[in-house]
Amino acid sequence: MASSGRTYSGKEVAVHNSRESCWIIVHGKVYDVTDFLDDHPGGSKIILKYAGKDATAEYDPIHPPDAITTNLKPEKHLGSVDISTVEKVEVKITDEERARQERIAARPPLSEILNLHDFEAIAKYTMPEKAWAYYSSAADDEITNRENHAAFHRIWFRPRILKDVTKVNWSTTILGQKSSMPLYITATALGKLGHPDGELNLTRAAAKHGIIQMIPTLASCSFDEIMDAAAPDQVQFFQLYVNKDREITKRIVRHAEQRGIKGLFITVDAPQLGRREKDMRQKFEAEDPSEVSKADQGGIDRSQGAARAISSFIDPGLNWSDMAWFKSITKMPLILKGVQCWEDALEAYDIGLSGVVLSNHGGRQLDFARSGLEVLVEVTTKLKEKRGLSFPNEKFQLFIDGGVRRATDVMKAVALGATAVGVGRPFLYAYSAYGPEGIDQALQILHDEFEMNMRLLGARSIKEVVPEMVDSSNIHLHIVSVPSDNLYDSNYERLQGARLREIKNKL
Repeated sequence: MASSGRTYSGKEVAVHNSRESCWIIVHGKVYDVTDFLDDHPGGSKIILKYAGKDATAEYDPIHPPDAITTNLKPEKHLGSVDISTVEKVEVKITDEERARQERIAARPPLSEILNLHDFEAIAKYTMPEKAWAYYSSAADDEITNRENHAAFHRIWFRPRILKDVTKVNWSTTILGQKSSMPLYITATALGKLGHPDGELNLTRAAAKHGIIQMIPTLASCSFDEIMDAAAPDQVQFFQLYVNKDREITKRIVRHAEQRGIKGLFITVDAPQLGRREKDMRQKFEAEDPSEVSKADQGGIDRSQGAARAISSFIDPGLNWSDMAWFKSITKMPLILKGVQCWEDALEAYDIGLSGVVLSNHGGRQLDFARSGLEVLVEVTTKLKEKRGLSFPNEKFQLFIDGGVRRATDVMKAVALGATAVGVGRPFLYAYSAYGPEGIDQALQILHDEFEMNMRLLGARSIKEVVPEMVDSSNIHLHIVSVPSDNLYDSNYERLQGARLREIKNKL
């Protein structure tokens, strides 16, 4: 029976604290989640921990605000709760959290942060451990994660001299939309793990600095919340994970188009999530609450980390024939995100899509997949050979992402034919370490780097950043001497193998 707007007391909710009758409070509303326990992508364990209690603090960082209302039947929305009568969940400050707060207090002033590596270095020590594990993790041995950055070291500049570079302009257009730089904020999930405002930090910064934000399907904030926070006429793209239920996908796509999204980026490299072991290891630490110990868990694997918990809906059956269906339901430009070879880029061109993102998902999917930068060189060569195309190309645009830490990285990609480059993790680290001021500083740093490097390269506009300005002859050599990047290497956290739990000295 659907709620008639009844208001419950905290005591009334508190008695529903078992697997047989499980109610929770989220944002002052009461929900009966008894029948949803085994369907919850993250398992019943975390829900039962908050049975009969206020779960808002646990819910917020990893769910959009409308997730619970979308997934529960209307009759399970029981009403409101008198918050003044709800017993507060006791928050125990652990020694680890106390130490983290001390590290936050010891951060250097923002004026001492000179590059994007610096944000990552501070975020590593000041973020909650689970949040850092999720953001920084990558697949298997994390070879591709490191290769994404190392690939840029195999491209060298060929600067031109004696150009009048008094004025330089690095603005561009992306899918016909203006951008102050040849980069965009690419989609990254669970933004609230790093800051309570989550993706809204990115929305506001993108508006302020004149760049484009790609809104993720798995944002911590709801799609409409992000759109409502945008400035008037602010340009935004949308990244889509395709749901097994095509009606849900259709509804999402059409709603995005109605709200004014200017490009639909369909993720095609995640028919199954890669094994991200840093993230997975976080699941081994929590002890089961008593209710979970008593419950029959049905053999569900709880060791897959945050990524697996939020992505069970993704359709592994997505294929080329679905592209005609997407064309039938939207007029937005369609871009495939996660193309990793020239053959698939050619197929995307031939069926009339607007472009591709040459990407390996930040090294989080198939380990030993090549970098987007290397694939870019291959794609521009082959598509010129097969179809006579030159790049950048307004009708079929190439993008890359992964490993970008400097404006020079972006300029190398542009010189090789990319329209723009997606940047993800560095912006998460910026606001995780310093809040909204952090991402402001990150974008200002990139602005300053572009101005300096455009002059030093001898390019007065992005159109003058051309293939002749780079030497890419070593890009396909995967074992080659490259300069050591101390800043990047010092931030990279080595994978840990299995270890004994801490034990007392036997002596």
